[in-house]
Amino acid sequence: MRRLAVIGLSVMGTLSLAGLPLIAETNGGLLEGRAAFGDWRADKPGTRRLIRPQDLPPAAPARKYATIVHRTDQEPVVPRGFAVNLFASGLVGPRIIRTAPNGDIFVAESTAGRISVLRPNGDEAAKLSVFASGLNFPFGIAFYPPGLNPQWVYVAQTNAVLRFPYRNDDLAARGMAETVLPGLPAGGHETRDVAFSLDGTTMYVSVGSNTNAAWHTPLDPKLRKWISDHPLGAMWGDETGRADILASDPQGKNKRIFATGIRNCVSMAVTPPSGTLWCSVNERDELGEDVPPDYITRVRDGAFYGWPWYYIGANEDPHHPAERPDLKNQITVPDVLLQAHSAPLGITFYDASQFPASYRGNIFVAEHGSWNRSKLTGYKIIRVICEDGVPTGEYEDFVTGFVINDSKVWGRPVGVTVAKDGALLISEDASGTIWRVFFAGNAQQSK
Repeated sequence: MRRLAVIGLSVMGTLSLAGLPLIAETNGGLLEGRAAFGDWRADKPGTRRLIRPQDLPPAAPARKYATIVHRTDQEPVVPRGFAVNLFASGLVGPRIIRTAPNGDIFVAESTAGRISVLRPNGDEAAKLSVFASGLNFPFGIAFYPPGLNPQWVYVAQTNAVLRFPYRNDDLAARGMAETVLPGLPAGGHETRDVAFSLDGTTMYVSVGSNTNAAWHTPLDPKLRKWISDHPLGAMWGDETGRADILASDPQGKNKRIFATGIRNCVSMAVTPPSGTLWCSVNERDELGEDVPPDYITRVRDGAFYGWPWYYIGANEDPHHPAERPDLKNQITVPDVLLQAHSAPLGITFYDASQFPASYRGNIFVAEHGSWNRSKLTGYKIIRVICEDGVPTGEYEDFVTGFVINDSKVWGRPVGVTVAKDGALLISEDASGTIWRVFFAGNAQQSK
């Protein structure tokens, strides 16, 4: 084991290879229909699930809160043939991570209000630098223009999109922030992501809802009146400009709504060569253990995904009975349905060659994990299966092992990015670590 401390960051080179206890067989099989609705005990690298709209059960609300415990010696579990090592630790709630064209890893430490940079040194991070600080819950990060020589780093904080002048190898912003898109609604779901079309002409910004199912849900009349009369009531329930994906030019001009009815699109990715925009979505709570599913989907211009009146097609939300029958047949059904309350966050396409060829063109997604489900689900990295760029609807457990037992977890995955060497990096904000997963093949097994 190697250990290095740099600017409060401890970096470790622990390694787990195939054949050791941290490796799981890739032989879980396909779970369909009701069999696909389980808990963390069924999770194992290689297990696939296929959930279809017709598989959804009726509502049966239940709630359980997981206890977050700090990591001791736990490590993620990866498929046979892969290896995992601790890339970095000591971070403050690392959230979204993105790889710069030069190979540096940019990290949003949202609660600390800063963007940091990690410079890889082989299988570990050798240096931590603060790129920008004093930010308002920064989350999304994008480099502009697309390509090998970006001139700006765009940062989506909760109330605006900023950009900082940048050149390859910069470890700190070389100038003050410029506000590109001001006035984003703050509060509620506070994460904002930013992405660019492949040709660099369009900037996409995701804005989640303020509430679970819009504040005008069936409430006790006295409570409804209190909300209406209270000075903060409108702020608490205002959904203006929310549950949308916005589009504009890179300067924030000509802003419009690109897609709507998406409760909380947390992370976005644009896939080459088609230039299709993809999104990971956290659906609403308190409708049941297994409804409605979270989802991963391609997002089309002008699409409407149902929130708050409907979910996964024309399934009416019971909080809004018969409110908008005119919308029932206008809803776009998402591509890949995930177990409800899995909380998918970071999303990235695998376009490198370090992994076996079957992984190329597939999607990796970080599932932050359930907070209101009686049996925990999520807390893992999944692989969304695509064929020729088209999702099959199936997804596969790729990295597990973040759950300790029925009530305790040590890690909550948030970000995923492909490193310049083709390894997959995973951030988790419970213990403040980043992990590196790579294909070891038939390499000599050692630790």
